[in-house]
Amino acid sequence: MIQKHVFSFRNALAGLRWIYRSERNFKVHILLSCLAILAGLFFRVSRIEFLVILILIGMGLAIETVNTAIEEAIDAIHKDWSEEIKVAKDVSAAAMLIFALTALVIACVIFIPRILNLFS
Repeated sequence: MIQKHVFSFRNALAGLRWIYRSERNFKVHILLSCLAILAGLFFRVSRIEFLVILILIGMGLAIETVNTAIEEAIDAIHKDWSEEIKVAKDVSAAAMLIFALTALVIACVIFIPRILNLFS
């Protein structure tokens, strides 16, 4: 039973390596995540705010990973362009956009008052 979990864990790590090496957007998310963590430490955000930042980072990376998996699966199954495939990919990307905009609003709520305090 443990061997089965080890196998699954190795596959998951292989997926993470692949997406990091292959997807520019994932690297952008990693960079922005590191900046958010550093900003949280610099501004000494509350423990709850820091947890919110970490949850947003995890969810953003997970959604980007699922979005990439959907796109790659569709491309592997169907090589030709079709309206249905375009819709599936667009909707998948829209999920990431909705999340990213929500995370941006939350980041603004957390960080803008602290940034403004630097200048007052």
